[in-house]
Amino acid sequence: MFRRHVSLRSAVREVWAYRELWATLVERDLRVRYKQATLGLAWAVINPVVQMIAFTVLFTKVTHIVTGSHAPYPLWSYLGLIPWTFFASAVTGGSASLTANVPLLNKLYCPREVFPLSQMGDATFDALIASTILLILFPIYGFAPKIESLWVPIIILPLIMAAIGVGLVTSVVTVYVRDFAQIVPMAIQIGLFATPVAYPLDNLIHNHTAQLVYSAINPLAPVLDSLRLTVLEGHSPDWLALGLGGASAFLMMTVGYVIFKRLETGIADVA
Repeated sequence: MFRRHVSLRSAVREVWAYRELWATLVERDLRVRYKQATLGLAWAVINPVVQMIAFTVLFTKVTHIVTGSHAPYPLWSYLGLIPWTFFASAVTGGSASLTANVPLLNKLYCPREVFPLSQMGDATFDALIASTILLILFPIYGFAPKIESLWVPIIILPLIMAAIGVGLVTSVVTVYVRDFAQIVPMAIQIGLFATPVAYPLDNLIHNHTAQLVYSAINPLAPVLDSLRLTVLEGHSPDWLALGLGGASAFLMMTVGYVIFKRLETGIADVA
């Protein structure tokens, strides 16, 4: 199983051939999640908004954190919470995606990665809904996004690649080690405070060289930093840190995909 030859090009081509199944899974999960919920789509907004309020009270009223930004802290923190919530949702949902779809796994032939990847679609939808709150926060605080916000599509690429890589690995490992389903949410909670979501990276690491090393270890750090630099401050992204994070995220995605494909053959038997 571990010696299985993996052709990434062929694997990606096969996933693309099953893109309609991917879309169907995304739609199904969204319908199930929101159809019977009283507040419906509001749940996609409630979580990051509640966290923003909690961070604002804790880090501005209690610890008096200084972000170094001209933007109000609620706006500053919310801009970090959107990508973090996307990552957390994609990984948490992805880790349970295979075990939650055992009937389909046993009856339907398809590349198994469409199941964790469908959680990426769900997380993207939620992130887009949550982003609409920015349309309210910007006018409330009399703040406008800068023209450098046009860099955002490039900035978030490491975020997407990291989410794919981690989501694929956690999904396939959970099939073989069911206890892993309990570990992932705890790791996500730890990651929330190990990633500069509620505070600047400078508050965690003061040395610039160490920050670059950390950006390679945790690709989300330069993503959040660059989002705030461009959208709120009107500066260019930190290309060196973002490049290191992007290279690391690409490696995570590639290695994660290889691990997934090598363990894929035993999924149906174990699940």
